[in-house]
Amino acid sequence: MHAPGFLDGFDRLVAFDAETTGKRAPDPAFIRKQPLGWRPPGLVIEVGFVELRREADGWRKGETWRSLVNPDAPIDPAAIKVHGIRPAELKNAPRFPAILPQLRDFVADSPIVAHAWENERDFLDYEFARAKVIGWGERAYDEARYLCTQKLYAQIFPGASMSLTAMCDRLALDASERDNRHGALLDADMTADALLLLDQILKDGGSGSATPRSWTFGG
Repeated sequence: MHAPGFLDGFDRLVAFDAETTGKRAPDPAFIRKQPLGWRPPGLVIEVGFVELRREADGWRKGETWRSLVNPDAPIDPAAIKVHGIRPAELKNAPRFPAILPQLRDFVADSPIVAHAWENERDFLDYEFARAKVIGWGERAYDEARYLCTQKLYAQIFPGASMSLTAMCDRLALDASERDNRHGALLDADMTADALLLLDQILKDGGSGSATPRSWTFGG
């Protein structure tokens, strides 16, 4: 449970989202049982980050970063229908190990904001391990660094649909761009907006009893 003003102790946050091949990250125990020479397939095909910085009068968006990623693996057709990213677009994209330095520099020591954070954590853990910078079963980032907009939304609006689109609709955030295709940077941007609005609802004593259709967010 988050208390009102739970963001007050932070000066910088990083909202994150990843688009994938549509496959789930395999269990580390399964991976360890694979024969010598087995190459784990890539999962992440796009990453998006949005920086949030505290200023005197509140939070402001700062830098953004987005990169396509070549997974060297097939993409599930169902996933393509969601994010619209086709294999041809990834042919010349960097592999995950190549974007790791920039990813780590962008995140730095900031908390990571994600919607349904366990999914994003698992994808980062898997790709970091596949790049051999951590071991299988280890964490790319400590779990305490993650802030989950889905859990915060469920705290304020118990029983409501918890998808990113449903949350944005409830909070009167324009998510119409997601009607055609999802995208890592777009979703990270929507997650950042939602976090700040949910934080403000908590500060205003909101419990989710009313739908904040007329509330606005200034970035």
